[in-house]
Amino acid sequence: QIAKRNRDVSIVHASGYLTQPNFSPFTAKYWQGTYLMGMAAASLTKTKKLGCVGAFAIPELITSINAFMLGARSVDPEIEMSVVWVNSWFDPASEQEAAKALLSQDVDVIFSNAQDTPSVVAVAEEAGAYVFNLNSSMVKYAPTKYLGVVGTDWGPFFKSNVDAHLAGSFKGVNAWLGVENDTVYTADWNRDIPAAMTAQIKERQAAIADGSFTVFKGPLMDQSGAERVADGVAMQDGEILGMDWHVKGVTTPLPS
Repeated sequence: QIAKRNRDVSIVHASGYLTQPNFSPFTAKYWQGTYLMGMAAASLTKTKKLGCVGAFAIPELITSINAFMLGARSVDPEIEMSVVWVNSWFDPASEQEAAKALLSQDVDVIFSNAQDTPSVVAVAEEAGAYVFNLNSSMVKYAPTKYLGVVGTDWGPFFKSNVDAHLAGSFKGVNAWLGVENDTVYTADWNRDIPAAMTAQIKERQAAIADGSFTVFKGPLMDQSGAERVADGVAMQDGEILGMDWHVKGVTTPLPS
């Protein structure tokens, strides 16, 4: 509504989907990075049990979890994952309790999915479990057990929008940016990750960046074992943006 009433104002909107000539939604392909974290997690887990503390069961977070699982199972197909949804973007107490619940199930690698505080990271460090998160590094809160960060650098995107506005060439588009745009990156990898796995991760990240590897490509099975994506078929952007099912290996059912 603001965009429609103020055509001289250029607006960018995080995680939206509607567009206007002066209104651009944007989001990140976090799942490209979480796939790589899954590979690393598989090389370090002793229990073969991974966990995730998630904010809300929306496609943006579901895809990150599914990719984490796919990355892990590409290394060890016996690995499973449990998820605890806290249904909040900011609730450190609930996030800590969720992390402790996962640890009580012998989970030894935790994904802090969309928590902007180190609540989950700190709990995992204290318990001796590996942990990673999205957006910004929290390595100082887990100096020994930080698996790494799937970070985002929006600087170039924001600057390009400002430049386009000043030049009078701003166009409302749905911007979905990832490793190939240097928007999504991985950093602060734990030194415990075996050298051979580090080399595999770097190779796979390069393949994601150049388009020669696609994370969501069949055959993909859901939790029940039913085929959702046929062998050799890559999911389209719209299908990924609307993903409402978990891949095989994620044991926790999605909220109804």
